[in-house]
Amino acid sequence: MKLLSKLTLYSTLSKTVIVLVFILLLPRLVNDVASQYTNYYLNEQKKQVLDNIYKKGIDYYFEGDSSYGSYTMLKEEYISLEAASDDFPSDTIITAKRIVENDTLTYRLLDYVFFYGHKKYLLEIGKTLAAIDQYNKPLQRVALYALIGLVVFTLIFDLIFTRLVLRPLNLIIRTKLHNQKFPFKENLLPIRTSTTDFKYLDNSLIDLMNKIKEAFEKEREFTSNASHELMTPISILQNKIENLMVDSEMTEETVEKIMGMMNTLNRLKKIVRSLLLISRIENDQFVKTEQVKPFIIIQEIITELDDRLEARKLRLRQSVSQNMILNRINRVLIFQLFYNLINNAIRYNNEEGEIEITDQLIQNQSYTILIKDTGVGIHKNEIETIFNRFKKSSKTEGEGYGLGLSIVKSIAQYHNIGILVQSERGEGSVFSIVFSPEHFA
Repeated sequence: MKLLSKLTLYSTLSKTVIVLVFILLLPRLVNDVASQYTNYYLNEQKKQVLDNIYKKGIDYYFEGDSSYGSYTMLKEEYISLEAASDDFPSDTIITAKRIVENDTLTYRLLDYVFFYGHKKYLLEIGKTLAAIDQYNKPLQRVALYALIGLVVFTLIFDLIFTRLVLRPLNLIIRTKLHNQKFPFKENLLPIRTSTTDFKYLDNSLIDLMNKIKEAFEKEREFTSNASHELMTPISILQNKIENLMVDSEMTEETVEKIMGMMNTLNRLKKIVRSLLLISRIENDQFVKTEQVKPFIIIQEIITELDDRLEARKLRLRQSVSQNMILNRINRVLIFQLFYNLINNAIRYNNEEGEIEITDQLIQNQSYTILIKDTGVGIHKNEIETIFNRFKKSSKTEGEGYGLGLSIVKSIAQYHNIGILVQSERGEGSVFSIVFSPEHFA
């Protein structure tokens, strides 16, 4: 999961949890607010009544009677004023029931005892709980809608802000990591960002990639120079050995030793030529503008290796399409790629074994050529390293893969061709050469 997706998911989940907790606490919060407001309202009513009494006198309410009582039409609020007993609490706010015109109602009551004219009076102001609660649910809905709207707004804002913050990181991934082919040819430019961490990451990647590029260039230059320099003394040695062989006075034993030396020089010369080929491929010294038919190339290779097939009594079956044409290819390199793979299928096959070469086309997706043999196979733990140069194998004692598969890998990478290997020890191998639509569309 991408970092942006994780941050968005975290933000969404955290805000959802906040909304759920708020929903659970909302009734209690609204009730507390309503209760506090009711207490404040009752105290304000008390102040207003006392202000009238101190200004206009208590007869303003009694009007000659010993007590006073008043309530609204729906009995939602009432005020009573009467003489108080000595043991009555001086100032309380409670919830209690009162009977008003034969109706028993539950009120939020403020009881206040005060002195006026050397007498103690009780002021009681009440408001029904039904009147208090009638606004609770609408308040809860308004608060919930406001919270949901706020959460949605902040979620959108967080998403936009997160995208802006992570944009430099996306640029780093896209320009420094995605679709980067080795060796790096383009000069890597630092991205513009005010985030110190992203700057550090970007500069570190640039430094690392430049060091890798520099090390690769040195290795490639050394390989090319060493290969060129080795060809001269090898050729001189070959010429001298050939001149020695012309001497008719040599014994048979001496001739055998010289022949062994010639074989060693030939192997060394072959290795040097392979290194030069890899160096030329990695230096982009081949053009990729040709069209080739893989059927024709494979037929030419089979004809060239026919004597080896007969010597080992191998049966080869080919069923590659004769009409398939591959574009943007270097014919020499593709010939070498298939030659090395088919040659290995012969070399590591069993006596009287089989080799099968087939193809498979998935329209607009891939074109695959499969080379299957019934040879000794490859250990699973060796498959990932068989394309390494001079990799030792367990096929036979002291034998390795040499440079053949390394050349195959270099050619495949140069053409953007995929290579898949399926093999088990003792059950043969299948090499799949996968061409992308750019080669056959």
